[in-house]
Amino acid sequence: MQDFTNSETTRTTTQQRMPADAVAEFAELPRLIREHGLLDRQLRYYTIKMLSTLAMFALSIALLIVVDNFWFQIANAAFLAFVFGQIGYIGHDAGHQGVCRSVRGNRLIGYGVCSLLGMSQSWWLTQHNQHHRSPNDLDDDPHTMIPVLAFSEEKASDIRDVRRFLVAYQAFYFVPILTLESMALRFSSAQFLVGARRPGTYLPELGLMALHFALYFGLLLYALNPWQALVFALIHQALFGLYYGLVFAPNHKGMLILDKDNPLDFVRTQVLTTRNVKPNFLVDFLYGGLNYQIEHHLFTMIPRNRLGKARPIVQEFCRQRGIPYYETGTLTSYREILSHMHQVSAVLRNGLKTAGEDRKLRSSHG
Repeated sequence: MQDFTNSETTRTTTQQRMPADAVAEFAELPRLIREHGLLDRQLRYYTIKMLSTLAMFALSIALLIVVDNFWFQIANAAFLAFVFGQIGYIGHDAGHQGVCRSVRGNRLIGYGVCSLLGMSQSWWLTQHNQHHRSPNDLDDDPHTMIPVLAFSEEKASDIRDVRRFLVAYQAFYFVPILTLESMALRFSSAQFLVGARRPGTYLPELGLMALHFALYFGLLLYALNPWQALVFALIHQALFGLYYGLVFAPNHKGMLILDKDNPLDFVRTQVLTTRNVKPNFLVDFLYGGLNYQIEHHLFTMIPRNRLGKARPIVQEFCRQRGIPYYETGTLTSYREILSHMHQVSAVLRNGLKTAGEDRKLRSSHG
């Protein structure tokens, strides 16, 4: 597999010219996917998945109310973070029209999920669809536009304010900062809804978000004293954010970086910017199928339980055409991400070191 963690290599790769018949070339892959019935809706699978997830959610709520042991409730907060992640995967699949046959059915499931999680479906659809159109594009992908992180040397070099001292060591705080992802989802949702040109259009979503937090904190204060409720909420939200961040980070971080001048065709844009995490039963369950990220980016409507069957088809398609298809283990993916982030921020550390040496030199001459 080509090393996409090197920024010079990635920039060279994006400048390569693609075949003129790229569209016709890609047409073969959808035909194979359809022939194997992989786009067919999986209503039985999702019915069982939704019922089992709601059962876990109900169990956590019941334990919160019934069990009078705070240390047990700490563990319950961690369990509820996992359940929130599983609920979110269902919303993700519905947002891609992968659960029901009708747009309305998927939309209703999406609203239900976002209501449980306390976020805006409209905001999520807007930014997530933009991500799928321009994965790892520094100019268009919202997942690359995080103020305290830089995913390329160019972006790191462009930072001129106090963030230079922070981003220089981004690899050290990347994982801890994921604990804030839960709050970021809610803040961005509210910012989107309130800042819309016609905020009245989104009043139902604002109402659902308000209802979520009223019920959430109301339940915690009913079952626990105020300090215990605060600790439960902090642990639950931090672990929910960490869980989501650790699942979504391997998808693209450390892979091919693009910009607005990207000359790649659709299939190469999606495959070269994306990393799969090697599947097994546990990984598939914990990642909600998002470990098959290449297949998901090529065919967003494939139901989650069919992505594994699409994988060998996509692998063979890429092999025959010399398109690098990258898949690695879970721990290796995190190591690659942190290595990439440390590498691209080296320009800032070198700049800080040089500035420090200059200050020492001026001081010695003073």
